[in-house]
Amino acid sequence: MTENPIVAELPGSRTEVLKKLVKNNITGMPVVKIADGTLAGFVTRQDIFSKPEEEQLALVMKRDYPTIGPNASVKDAARLMVDNNLSHLPVVEKNKLVGILTPTDLLIVVEKANVQIAVEEIVRSPCIPIYAGAPLAVALATFRSAKVYALPVLDDEAKLVGIITDRDIFNQTVVDRTVVMSDLGISDEDDNWTWEGLRNVMKLWYEVSRVDLPKLCVKDIMIKTPMTVFRKTLVGDAARTMRKNDFGQLPVRDSKDNLVAMIYDIDVVSTLTK
Repeated sequence: MTENPIVAELPGSRTEVLKKLVKNNITGMPVVKIADGTLAGFVTRQDIFSKPEEEQLALVMKRDYPTIGPNASVKDAARLMVDNNLSHLPVVEKNKLVGILTPTDLLIVVEKANVQIAVEEIVRSPCIPIYAGAPLAVALATFRSAKVYALPVLDDEAKLVGIITDRDIFNQTVVDRTVVMSDLGISDEDDNWTWEGLRNVMKLWYEVSRVDLPKLCVKDIMIKTPMTVFRKTLVGDAARTMRKNDFGQLPVRDSKDNLVAMIYDIDVVSTLTK
């Protein structure tokens, strides 16, 4: 686990959470009570996106969020993550937060376990490809409706030619950084906010402000010739590729280079529950 994780405090505000997400380039954090430091819940950027007009943290965060103890097994942690589709799992001892786990933390466990399971056997998430010539607006709508954050890109012959994530779209949009920060209630008087961190909350700004996307196609900004795995690739090898390259997902292809699936880090972690 990661000890001493960054936290939000209750009572608190959406703006305070946004500032911490931006400053630390993270997508979610535990919420603790100021009075006694006990865990009160969890808040992610998705929680904020779903209630963009709500300023009170208490009305945005998730209460009764799953937790685990520091002495619990990795298998139990993996099961909690997979069953609840979690990207973060707070570690709690005597009602006090002592750490946090993410799927990335468990990839090295999968890698060392040397499980003899092929990637194609553990795919859990849908594979939603997009055409290279599709406008960015279509890609963004696909992310939203399919509830995924990465899309494999196919050409005219349905061959895999790239991958695009929601952050790729946000990063290409021509906007005035100062205006975005102002709209989000963020000031850079005290801290040096980074654009990389700001991208974590860009989606909120788009949802609220209805900003027009640049007139580009997916092929203009996609990552070309993406790293992939074969359907028969062992899960441990896929975990190693993800961990070393800091990838949250990988396209899966067959021996003829046809796209057959997308595998996510939480899919890989699911092997620890067996």
